Amino acid sequence: MSTKEKNQEEVSVLEQETFQHEIVLHNDDVNTFDHVIDSLINVCEHTLEQAEQCATLVHYKGKCTVKSGEYKDLEPRCSKLLQLGLSAELV
Repeated sequence: MSTKEKNQEEVSVLEQETFQHEIVLHNDDVNTFDHVIDSLINVCEHTLEQAEQCATLVHYKGKCTVKSGEYKDLEPRCSKLLQLGLSAELV
């Protein structure tokens, strides 16, 4: 293996080790589909189709990852979802 290939492999591994956090939305018996969809569009910048799909997954599967990325970007979004009455966690 050449030095160039080894260095590229090390860079690839380091990039994969960067922690990606996720906002996980949980099902509840309180919020309507419309409220969940509107919240995902406004807070997570989902398209209507993405928001509808996530709301459906949450309803039938119990939970769904609705956004992934860096902690500093996700933390205020998760807080906003919680303020809107949704059941969400940042993992």
